[in-house]
Amino acid sequence: MGKKSGKDKANGDRTIALNKRARHEYHVEQRFEAGLALQGWELKAIRAGRANIGDAYAVVLHSELFLIGAQITPLISASTHVIADDRRSRKLLLHRREIDTLIGRVQREGYTIVPLSLYWKGNKVKAELALAKGKQSHDKRQAAKDRDWNRDRQRVMRAHNRA
Repeated sequence: MGKKSGKDKANGDRTIALNKRARHEYHVEQRFEAGLALQGWELKAIRAGRANIGDAYAVVLHSELFLIGAQITPLISASTHVIADDRRSRKLLLHRREIDTLIGRVQREGYTIVPLSLYWKGNKVKAELALAKGKQSHDKRQAAKDRDWNRDRQRVMRAHNRA
């Protein structure tokens, strides 16, 4: 038996899309893993790397969670027979207890549900959701100062260890 061509799935990068802005804009409190209810053309487009969750967020409608604003650009060859809406709302699949926890925290304590990443788990697409609170502008400045200080500290430590 010869080795199959393509990526090694055990060692390959399983991340589909990241929301880098979320860590800058929000204080992340708690993380959840949710499945996504997708259509066939969306799965093919995701395999081709055409997903973007930069502007996405989750909302509660009728005791269910939906992902709003995530863009999955359709492949022309895969969606000829379907009217593809690249920014349609997609249902998030969680256990009832997790949904109830999220609904309670959002309604009572003013949290926001933000997707941090999309990734493969087996042959399924999962979304990492975060229960988060928005940062004020002074929090963002302090985070930037801390990041710069850590970078400078590492630079000094490397120079000190070499000498």
